Amino acid sequence: MGKATGFLEFERVSNYDVPVEERIKNYDEFHKPLCDEQRQEQAARCMNCGVPFCQSSMKLSGMVTGCPLHNLIPEWNDMIYRGNVAHAYSRLHQTSNFPEFTGRVCPALCEKACINGQYCDELSSSTTSPVSAVTIHDNELWLIEKAFEEGAVVPQIPEIRSGKKVAVIGAGPSGLATADTLNHRGHQVTVFEREDRIGGLLMYGIPNMKLDKSVITRRRKLMEEEGVVFRTNVNVDEKLVKELQKTFDAVVLCCGAKKARPLMGEVHGKTKSSAKKAVDLSQVSGVHYAVDFLTSTTKHLLSGSPYISAKDKDVVVVGGGDTGNDCIGTVIRHGCKSVTALEMMPKPPVVRSDSNPWPQWPKVLKTDYGHEEAIAVFGRDPRVYETTVQSVTTDDKGNLKEITTVQVTFKDGALVPVEGSQKTIPCQMLLIAAGFLGAEERLPKAFGVKLDKRNRVLTVKPGDAKETTQEYMEEEYQTGVPGVFTAGDMHRGQSLVVWAIYEGRRCAKAVDEYLMGYTNL
Repeated sequence: MGKATGFLEFERVSNYDVPVEERIKNYDEFHKPLCDEQRQEQAARCMNCGVPFCQSSMKLSGMVTGCPLHNLIPEWNDMIYRGNVAHAYSRLHQTSNFPEFTGRVCPALCEKACINGQYCDELSSSTTSPVSAVTIHDNELWLIEKAFEEGAVVPQIPEIRSGKKVAVIGAGPSGLATADTLNHRGHQVTVFEREDRIGGLLMYGIPNMKLDKSVITRRRKLMEEEGVVFRTNVNVDEKLVKELQKTFDAVVLCCGAKKARPLMGEVHGKTKSSAKKAVDLSQVSGVHYAVDFLTSTTKHLLSGSPYISAKDKDVVVVGGGDTGNDCIGTVIRHGCKSVTALEMMPKPPVVRSDSNPWPQWPKVLKTDYGHEEAIAVFGRDPRVYETTVQSVTTDDKGNLKEITTVQVTFKDGALVPVEGSQKTIPCQMLLIAAGFLGAEERLPKAFGVKLDKRNRVLTVKPGDAKETTQEYMEEEYQTGVPGVFTAGDMHRGQSLVVWAIYEGRRCAKAVDEYLMGYTNL
């Protein structure tokens, strides 16, 4: 259990961050690891509490607490403390395909469920805290990087192949987890990806400063050495759909939830495109979907291609989630003139409410790296709550010039504007980070699979010849079309990377049972 008195002897010490004034000069990862001795002390704080909520993945009041992958956290914390990296990695690898991804971008459901943090309202923004959760997230990242460094991560090539071929469409975290798991089982897996590089949102939706793309390239090389085939720049059309169903024994759809939620509003200006009724603002010059904006920056860093620049512009970001925060951090690195973030929901409380007790996920105010950088650069928190865009104004050339915001409130379950609350602010770039509406319809339609009202691919229980229900089934991965499966955001809806990996592993189990008549996954 690590050191029996470790949680009493050692304070929580998180990885330290490069100072804001230095890190905004580049796109490098800025969370820096502790030395090995300090990491062992942090692992020693794990008290193996007997009821480890950190790895429970149980639902409380409709929310999951603990790690969805059921990572064996107390076990590998104990091995880190004892200096046994190889054994610790072997336990981590049992449940997690890609710790190098989750160790960087996961919000750490495990830590919020740690009993050491039971009486801590929220993790301190400082690097140390006398009473706080174990640094599980940092420990995981240290462990996988140390395992790579010491040569513990080596290709695991199946000794026996099943003779079965599986096509996975989509190389995001769910597709990669599906492919990795099925390949280790002995099936021959080919992954098709329409982008030029694998990774999905890991590659083009998450900025380099959170996840350096060399980490994805390293994992691709390992998977290829193990036998997975990647085919990038392949847009699966109706012709290829028929070929895949003929050539492969099973097909898995892991194409994500990429149908962006539009931002509606009025357009004012002198051009013919101006409208005085609500329209999709993404058609206005200077308005971009967040993922398109982030993708352009990443592609520029990787290949030098042109990108959507925020330099010297007043930027407004609509959406208060992780993607909105990533946009803030990115436009600051571009050299923007100012940045404002609009959030329709009320400002969260600073501490837990009585209705949100431990070990539930704490619904409290979080100041992320982008917010910290905006405060340091511009002297204020960029977030404005209970506010959205009412209209935009363009110049004579049709380019975005300013926006009018309006406060909103919920009344009888509906979002309504507050009369007289309009404000006009300069804005030459508007980024829409308002989430997604589910899967794009083209590919599901080509395969003949059905979507529910939230644009999630519907699945059936094994053995059903066709869909017998229009209800969403969370733990089923086979569609109503024989041999066609689905996983990740395409099946679950927009969610976390850790849930995508969970879905990929569970889907692989369903595929294996379909192919072999049984499964040992």
